[in-house]
This record gives sequence, C-alpha cells and structure tokens, in this order.
Amino acid sequence: MAERPGATTRVAAVVGHPIRHSVSPAIHNAAFAALDADWVFVAFDVDRPTGEAAFAGARALGLDGMSVTMPLKDVAARCADRLSPTATRLGAVNAIVREGARLVGHNTDGAGFLDSLRAEAEWEPAGRRCVVLGAGGAARAVILALAEGGAAEVTVVNRNAERAEAAASLAGPAGRVGTVAAAGRAELVVNATPIGMAGVEPEAWGGLAETLTGPGQLVADLVYWPAATPLLLAAAARGATTVGGLGMLVHQAGHAFTLWTGQPAPLEVMARAAQEALSPA
Repeated sequence: MAERPGATTRVAAVVGHPIRHSVSPAIHNAAFAALDADWVFVAFDVDRPTGEAAFAGARALGLDGMSVTMPLKDVAARCADRLSPTATRLGAVNAIVREGARLVGHNTDGAGFLDSLRAEAEWEPAGRRCVVLGAGGAARAVILALAEGGAAEVTVVNRNAERAEAAASLAGPAGRVGTVAAAGRAELVVNATPIGMAGVEPEAWGGLAETLTGPGQLVADLVYWPAATPLLLAAAARGATTVGGLGMLVHQAGHAFTLWTGQPAPLEVMARAAQEALSPA
C-alpha cells in the first residue's frame, strides 16, 4: 500500500478566521481513518480580505472539499459556481464540494441541528412552538430548518429589529419577531448567539432563565464549549431537557463528509474525536 498522504491523497480543508480553535481537522481525519479513506483534512486561516482569492485558489488547486466557517460563509456563497437550494435561501455556504472545475456550495447547519435534536432528544419540529435567540448565520440556518420541518411557530428574538424581521421571514407564515418572554410558552428554545461561549464576555438575555418553564421543554445551545453553558445549566435546574452544540457540530460535519465522499459518515467516531479534541490535555 502506498504511503499516506501521497500523490493520490484527496485534500479537504476548513477555512475561516480565527481557525486555531477549530476541531474540524480532528473530526474529519478521524472519519477518514475509520473508513481507510485516502483523504486528509487541514485548516487554513483566511479572513474576509483574502476570502475570494482563497476560493479561487481552492478551485485552481483542486481541493475536493471545504468546510467554511466565520467570517466567510457569505463570501463562499458569492464565489461558488452553483448553490444548493438551502444555501441559496440563506445566502451562506458552510460546505463546498468540487465537481470537476466547479465549486458547489451547500449549507448543512440546519440539517445538522435537527439531526442533533433527533439523536439526543428524539425531538421533531412538526407542529411545535419554537424560539430562536439570535439572527446571525447560525440562527438563520436553524430558523429555516425548523420552518421546513413543519414548526407551527418560529419566534426570533434579537436586539436589532431589522435583523430579527429578516431572519423571521425565512420561516414564512410561521415566522414572527418576539421577546424573551416568548420562551415561556415555547416547546423549543435555541440559543444561536455566542452568549455563554468560553472566552466571551459574560452577558445574559434579560430574564430568559426566569421565563423557562422546565419539564416538557427542550432547550438547545449552539455553543459547544463549554458543554454545559449557563443557559443549559439553568434549564436543567428547572427540569427541562437540554442539548448542547457539539451534536450539531458533528452532524453538520457528517453531512459535509457524505457530500465529499459519497459514504455515510461514521458519526460515533467523529463525536468521539470532537470530545477528545475539546478535552483539557
């Protein structure tokens, strides 16, 4: 067997800034190893000013797959030769597949989020009342996925009213703008902001913890480090079911893996690699 990596090795990469914290290389390289696939996954620190050049370079070099993180998801959407319907709706790309000389942009964030709820809480959005905190890229992907999954209500809470309206519009008739008080009657509450992330200045949505009802309610946080965020701790103390952000990270990566390789993703291997990468040395 030829030594790996070698001249035939296929290359995938994650691009974004900052990138040193990314666990994507650990996740995907563990998956490639588990399937004995001749692939390697690396990370490139790319900021917005050089984003377009980076995607042109990826096309020229023939990278077979790319993960895209902040702040380049909208740049990737502009640079791709074709977009999936979901990426088109969101105007954001988090996974790129090379098809010949063409780059095809996808967005697997929303699908990964719903998969994490199914896997960890056996939860489906159809007919449910949902509240999403935030109106950025991750929040928009979640809002669209909930609406396409048949949610009865998707209430968006954001300090910027214009951004909240734009995000809520992705949910069509189910979308609306509200306040944290809406969490009290929601069946699902999602934090899609950096609040609670390690290293982020402590901040709180005023009165959010007090509005949570507890039993029968599902509270999800897209933050994956720390695993137990202040929101999840408060929700669990009230008896709610909680889901952290690591599952979404793994499942969205799993969708990207399948797009690149055509093979089912070894999700258990990927989850274990993510946990090990995030564990203190």
